Amino acid sequence: MIKMLRVDYRLVHGQVAFAWTNFLSADAILVANDDVAKDDFRKRVLNLAKPNGVKLIFKSIADSLKAIESGVTEKYKVFIVVENIQDAYEMAEGTDEIKLIDIGLVANRENTKNIAKSVYVNETEIQQMTELENKGVEVVVKQAPTDRDVQFSSLVKKE
Repeated sequence: MIKMLRVDYRLVHGQVAFAWTNFLSADAILVANDDVAKDDFRKRVLNLAKPNGVKLIFKSIADSLKAIESGVTEKYKVFIVVENIQDAYEMAEGTDEIKLIDIGLVANRENTKNIAKSVYVNETEIQQMTELENKGVEVVVKQAPTDRDVQFSSLVKKE
């Protein structure tokens, strides 16, 4: 069962590994990222933050979707972490199992605007998340589990 998908450019770190995993009662963290899936060094580094008793899995976006669709994830309470909004969009477009996306931290880049603390988005990303919201996926922006849910759409409304 997919508990939540989180966008966090840091992927697995203290807040994700402990606060979010405990909050979601997750027993597996799936890092869905094409680069990390083929980078043994990054996998070793990210493994350092893994909580005891929690399975940590690294897969490409395509392989993550295959695993979800195969049903293999049903025996776990899975917390998915992706590095960017594009990956979140691809994941949510690829399966109906993702019902909740938390946009936690998105790095400041060229042609982005700040919509919340440590969340910078461009027009394409706004369109992608709005499209998912319109399809019934809940998209919230919050850094920590104890923060209040802020709907993505409320932060990007056109004036």
